[in-house]
Amino acid sequence: MRSWKISLVLINENDGSEMPATIFEKATYKLHPTFGDRETQVIKKPPFKISEEGWGEFDMRIIVSALDKGGDHELSHDLNFQQERYEAEHKVTFKNPKPNLLEKLKESGPVGGGGEENGVKSKRGDESAKKRKRSEKGVDMEKLAESLQRLGEEDLLQVVEMVHNNKTADTYTKNDVEQGEFHVDLYTLPDSLVRMLWDFCVEKLGS
Repeated sequence: MRSWKISLVLINENDGSEMPATIFEKATYKLHPTFGDRETQVIKKPPFKISEEGWGEFDMRIIVSALDKGGDHELSHDLNFQQERYEAEHKVTFKNPKPNLLEKLKESGPVGGGGEENGVKSKRGDESAKKRKRSEKGVDMEKLAESLQRLGEEDLLQVVEMVHNNKTADTYTKNDVEQGEFHVDLYTLPDSLVRMLWDFCVEKLGS
């Protein structure tokens, strides 16, 4: 029987030092099914340490949940006993983190670039201009948002597929598997996709 433990830390990009992983609010460890009632363990405080014992090696899933609804990020960790102590480095990417999470991220190194605060490219400043532009094309963004919420489950699945197939690098989406929710910022969609969604809603719900 072997005893082992795992903890999570951040690496400071400036000097390579270890930092508390305060950007996460919890870590969910998914162990081998042979652990029975201990197969799933949720730790809610840094360094998110888990201590266990067992005989075998296995691939472990670690789901880290970011602050401010920054999403769940899955890490795959190879638990083995080839060395007494070893480290595994994982990269987690955040798109459009909220202010509190953004400040925490800045503590471990540079965030974004080109003066684009929060990686949003000053999106909020020109939302009204985008809205006017799309209204002129016959797309009322507020009405589109309301229409999407009125669609049935099967129609919503088609909407999700359309977004995935036609989104661009600037499109912001978030798939919250735990809550069974899919979020998308309509103002980050390309014009062609907005038009496609509008026509789809008109077809399903009427004008």
